[in-house]
Parts: sequence; structure tokens; C-alpha cells
Amino acid sequence: MTVTRAEHRRRTSRRVRLRRTVAATIAIALIGGGVTAFALTRGPSTDPVAETVPSSEPTSSPTPTPTPLSPAEALLASATDPKACAVSFTGDGIALGPQLQSEDVRYNALPLPRADGRVFAGWYATAADASSLNTAERVNGADLVTCTERQRTLYAGWTTPEANRAEDTELPILMYHQFTQKPEGEDNWLRGNYAYIGDFDAQMAHIQDGRFYLPTWDEVSAFIDGALYLPKHSVVITDDDADSTWLELAAPIVDRRNLLTTSFVITSSRTEPAPNRFVMQRSHTHDMHRAGANGKGRMVNDDADTIAADLETSARILGAKEVIAYPFGHYDDTAKEGVRRAGFDLARGIEPGYVRIGTDKLALPVVRIDYGMTVEDLQAKIG
Repeated sequence: MTVTRAEHRRRTSRRVRLRRTVAATIAIALIGGGVTAFALTRGPSTDPVAETVPSSEPTSSPTPTPTPLSPAEALLASATDPKACAVSFTGDGIALGPQLQSEDVRYNALPLPRADGRVFAGWYATAADASSLNTAERVNGADLVTCTERQRTLYAGWTTPEANRAEDTELPILMYHQFTQKPEGEDNWLRGNYAYIGDFDAQMAHIQDGRFYLPTWDEVSAFIDGALYLPKHSVVITDDDADSTWLELAAPIVDRRNLLTTSFVITSSRTEPAPNRFVMQRSHTHDMHRAGANGKGRMVNDDADTIAADLETSARILGAKEVIAYPFGHYDDTAKEGVRRAGFDLARGIEPGYVRIGTDKLALPVVRIDYGMTVEDLQAKIG
């Protein structure tokens, strides 16, 4: 059948209207489903955004901001020592950062704060101990570091200058020399120097059981300045010369009893490390423990610069300064000047007596321990 041109136009028009109607119907249905009619009527889009279909998968949450490390945690984060412990300090007027210490080693260089109008009374295990100045729980360089989860806090104690003076502490510095296993003692010209090792052990037991406070040398210095409180029940233990009998007989006793002791070493004769962790080795000079031109020790024969150079050599070997012991107890103003020039703060002589507030730091007196002195004799001298 022949279709006229007009009929063809009418049929084409109907087909176009039908397609548009169907497309509109589908578009309306899909709009409810979230797809735009625009995309359907315009054909495929080259715009990636227009082709995006909302996903049913959950979006990722932002990464939370990490909690800042505390000063102690930051210190530990930088530590390579597996036994490192961050020790923090707190208390009235204390604004100190934490220190890295090491467990099972004696505390090293604990701060000694100073404040006008009051006297520092030490570090304590708890705030209550600090408030009561409980000496049994006072912590210093005579104690081994212990921590919980690699951290520990120490609490500052304070007292008044008036209370500190009223305590009227007289600090004994014990001076030992050689030791013997013979109860009857040695039979030579140095007999008086040789303490019977049984007596020494009993004397150390008295100090340990009596829970005497064992100050470090920086504490002794601050005490003399009137800036640190020391309880009456305090004592310093020293040995002169680092004799073989000290190393073999006595040093193991102070180690077993955990008693801080200072061994004054003649470094021209001995350069080995300390025998154990409770022995501090300090200077007995490098090469001045011998007679000079006038028959007395070189400390009262040589000039100040020579003395200072000798002490500097000794300090390099020992790795510490702080205090010296004068050989033979000989010193004068020139010797003191040499000690100052070398940068030492304290010097111990052999004159009998006790250290008090205001004592001459370069002429510290001692309580000498001779052969035959028993634990009862020690009690009479130190309480």
C-alpha cells in the first residue's frame, strides 16, 4: 500500500510522541530511585560526578589525633637503656623536669633545690613521708633505683632554717684504712690502722640495722651551707688508700649490706673501676701521697698550680671530683688553693670532729676508727 507523504509525517510524529512519553515515564520512576532524569534524556554523560551512584558502604572515619606524651613518657621514648626509669619530682615550689635513671643502679645526681626562707629536707617515697620528714623513706644517691612500669615520682620535703639549726646535726665522717682477719690485730708499725674485719662487719650492721641516713657529698656540701636538712641519724663512711685488704675484705661487706662508702684512691697506684656499686671512688691525689722536701706530704710542699694539675689527673682517671682526702692529713692555705683551682668543692683531713653547718669545706674533720674499736665504741661516737 502506498503511503502518502502526509501520512508518513503523521506516523513519525506519533512514534516520537510515544518514545517521549515512555522516556518520561521511566524518568519519573527512576527519579524516585535517585537517578536524575537529566541523565536519561540527555544520554550518556562524560562527567564522572554525574555517573556516581551513592554507595551503601560506610565512609572511613578520620584518624584520631594522638594523645601527647607526658614529659616522663617522652624521656622514656628516647631511652635505649632497657632498665631506664623516668623519675619525676613534685612538691611545694618544685618545677623540675624528669630525670632518666637506671633500675638497680644507685640514684645519680638527684637535684637539691634551694629556696629563700626555707631548707630542703630531701626526696621521699610518698607525699606523707615528705610531710613528716620520714628519714626511713628518704631517697638519695645511697639508694638503688626502683620503679613501677619504668616510672617513679619523688616528693620534696621542706623545713625552716630555724628548725634546721635547732636539729643541731653533727655529721660524723668515719675514716678506715686497712683491715685484718686476725682478732689480735697486726704486729707492725701500722697496727692501729688495721680494723679487725669482724668488728667492721658488726659496725656496718649497726649502721644498717639502725637505718642511718648516708648522705652523698653534694648533700654534705649543701648541709654545710645551711641549705639542706640532715637528720641527727646520719653518717658518712670512708676508707683511705684503697688497700688490698679493703678491696678483698671490707668492700664486699658494704656491698652485701647496701651501704654507701667512699674509697679515697691514690690513682698513680690504682686505676681500676670501683669494686662494687656501693663504693664511690674519689681522689686521694694522683701522686702526692709521698713526702716532699720538708718530710711532710707533697700537698704542703708544692705550689697551688702543681697541686691542681695533680688533682685534675686524678679526677680524669676517677671520672669524678667533689671531694679529696689530703694525704697524711697534711694541708695548708696553698693546698686549699690548689684544691679550689682544680674545681673540687670539699676536702677531708684527719682532725677529729664532726661536720656542722658552717664547717670549713676544705678541712672536713673525721671520726677515726682504729684497731680494737668495737661496735659499742662506734655507738658512743655516732649514736
